[in-house]
Formats: sequence, C-alpha cells, structure tokens
Amino acid sequence: MKRNPYIISFGRLPKQYISRDYLVDSIVETLESDVVEEQAFKITGIRGTGKTVALTAIEKQIRENDNWIVVDLKSNSDITKDLVAELYSEVPFVTKFIDANLNLSLFGIGLNVSKKSPAASLDYALKVILQEVDKKGKRVLIAIDEVRNTPEIIDFIQEFQILIRQELPIYIIVAGLYEDIESVENTDGLTFFLRASKYEIKPLNLNMICDDYENTLGVSSEVALEMAKTTKGYAFAYQALGKYMWDYGEKEITKKVLYSLDEILEEKVYKKIWNELAPNDRYFLRFIVEKESMTATELLSKTKKSHSEWSIPRARLKEKGIIDVETRGMIAIKLPRFKEFIENQELLGNV
Repeated sequence: MKRNPYIISFGRLPKQYISRDYLVDSIVETLESDVVEEQAFKITGIRGTGKTVALTAIEKQIRENDNWIVVDLKSNSDITKDLVAELYSEVPFVTKFIDANLNLSLFGIGLNVSKKSPAASLDYALKVILQEVDKKGKRVLIAIDEVRNTPEIIDFIQEFQILIRQELPIYIIVAGLYEDIESVENTDGLTFFLRASKYEIKPLNLNMICDDYENTLGVSSEVALEMAKTTKGYAFAYQALGKYMWDYGEKEITKKVLYSLDEILEEKVYKKIWNELAPNDRYFLRFIVEKESMTATELLSKTKKSHSEWSIPRARLKEKGIIDVETRGMIAIKLPRFKEFIENQELLGNV
C-alpha cells in the first residue's frame, strides 16, 4: 500500500507539496550571485502557510553549493556561541583553524591552547573565524525559524550589523509570524533588519492545487476544483484535505472528510489564532465570516459600529493575515472554513 504523500506535521518537508518557486528562486539567486547585494532576508506569514517548508527548500538548494556553509539556529539561544560551536563541529577547516589559533576553552569550544590567551569574547572569535571563511572563498548562511523578539536575537542582529559592515561573508534568513517579525523590526537600533528584504507567504495557486489533487488522488477535475476552492490556497489546509481524502479513500468531499479537516484546523492552527485575538477582533469576525466577502459599509451596518471603532481591529486582523482588504472597501476571510470554526466556538461559549 502506498504511503500517504500528504502530511500535517509542522516543520517537515512533505513528499507531496507545491513549491514556492518564485520566493525560493528569488532568494537563492540573490545569495548565489557573484556579488551578493543583500545579506538578510525575512519570510513571514500566518501559521500554516508554509514558511518552514519554504525556508527548508532554500536551505536544501544552498547546501548543494560547496561554497556555502548553512547553519540552523534558534532565536532564544546564545546565537553567537551556538554559531561558533556549529562551525567548529561541522566544518573541518574551521575546526583545524580554531584548534591552532583560538583558545575558546572558556566557552567550552575546541581545545585548550595553553600557549594562547583565552579569547576575550565570542564576538571577536566569530569575526576571526569569518575572516578565515572568507579566505577559503566560502560563505555562511544562518537560518532561524520561528523567530521571536528575544534578547538573544536582538543582540545577534546588532552584532550581525557590525559583521556585514566589515564585509564578512555572513548571511541570514529568518522565518516568523507577521507580528513576531514586526516586533523585531520595530526594536530600536535595528534599522538594518527593518530594511532587509521581506517575503510574505501568499496563498498557493488554486490551479496548481487542483492539478495536484486530480493527479495524486485520482479525483475528477470537478472534485479537484471544489477541493482547491475549499482550501483557499492555505498550505496547511491543502495538506490536510489531501491527507483525509487519501486516508478515507474518497473520490468526493464527504462530511467525514470535512469533519476531520475542521478538527485538525482547529487543533493545529485556529484555536491558537483565536485565543490570541482581542475580544473586539472576535466580535467583528463573527460578522465577517457570514459571507465570502462584504463591503466595509455592510460590516459596519451589521455590527452597528463606526469607522473609527473598526480601524484598529481591521489593522490587527490584516496584520495577522486573517482578512484580505486588498480590494478597496471590501473585506474577505483568508482562512478556509473559518466560519465553521467560529460557529463551533459560539456553541462552546468561547466567543
């Protein structure tokens, strides 16, 4: 029996997925240029849109280039120490260089070179290591997923700014939620990070989803189109709907499939999003989900609220990627089957 090609585990690269070719290729091509004009990139989007998958795809391509050293780090760790430790452990020429030239024993890295005084700081050690990396014609790419505004990430970005001013071969890609990326951007002293290239994860192309379902699941083109529309291009929903259609061996969208889809969306994504919303945001959403789209005027009529009362929830819901307000005067929900989720919350008394 063939293995289900769709998965709903966050962070794993699914066997069956629709790649973000434009985003991935844009970043990879920039990094692999002879002269790299940008050294920092941000990938952002709502939960379940495929940020980690895109980041993983970029790393995979860059790792194929022998001139690159790719290091995965966490935003809440001692980033400089972890970076130096990773370079020491994983890159042979860096291992030899540190053992011969740097006494990092105070930091638990490398050999205790008794003839040399211990390095005063890891910031200095990293600078010296990157100079050696540069001599070898190599570049270092740091990847940080689920970036958050932590003291560690702020300290490292400030150090990163110094390193790039010294024209050292170090680059960084971070992925995170809208609000987390924005929180780091708005920190004083991080103008460089604010100006770094930012890529927003957009909904998947519905035609590509339709073709994928038709070819992978063997459903009719009509059913495949209905499935694609059900997902609204939301990456997690695309994987989940495909998974349950495969698991249940269905060729039509059944209530059983939809119940499973709703359950996993609630447990994995929507409950977290809902709990983080302000009460006023929830209030407006209860009306917005009544239709596929509505005018702002209609929403205000339904809610009996003013434009000023709507402006702040509008900004928050847009920032979190929950509503689409790109068309002037129009409001639409970006998340699939969010109406069903909210109706369930109302039944549970969680509104």
